[in-house]
Amino acid sequence: MKRNRSTTCALLLAGMAMAGSVAVFAGEIYKWTDAEGTVQSGAASEERLTISSGPTDPDRVRDIVQARNDARATRRDAQAAMQAEEPTAEELRAAEQERAEKCNTYKERLQKFVTSRRLYREDENGERVYLDEEETIAARTRVQEQVVEYCKT
Repeated sequence: MKRNRSTTCALLLAGMAMAGSVAVFAGEIYKWTDAEGTVQSGAASEERLTISSGPTDPDRVRDIVQARNDARATRRDAQAAMQAEEPTAEELRAAEQERAEKCNTYKERLQKFVTSRRLYREDENGERVYLDEEETIAARTRVQEQVVEYCKT
């Protein structure tokens, strides 16, 4: 009888599968490094690997799952806390409006400090105490710094 090529290939593959399964059923798996340095495994023998397995410990598995769930909950709580710290759009608008008002106030104050001939402050009795030249320069400098701080664009 004449066998065709596909039948021969099928028989060859079936034989290889059976030979491979014999090594697995025997419980022996080998590992070796070929001439090119590639690690191989199978039925050749250079280094014998002993494979053992045991029953799963349900308490250990439960502890691992609980630890993962706890870590996830901690991350969710941290993310929620970060989101709670972020200002809302309304809070951002209010802060921007407050900054703009301070900017205008300090600009007006600086204009007065530059155009006034003499600067003064009021003491605890409500009386005017005029600033000397160094105090005037320091006051103008402070107001200029506040204008820079609040009038940034």
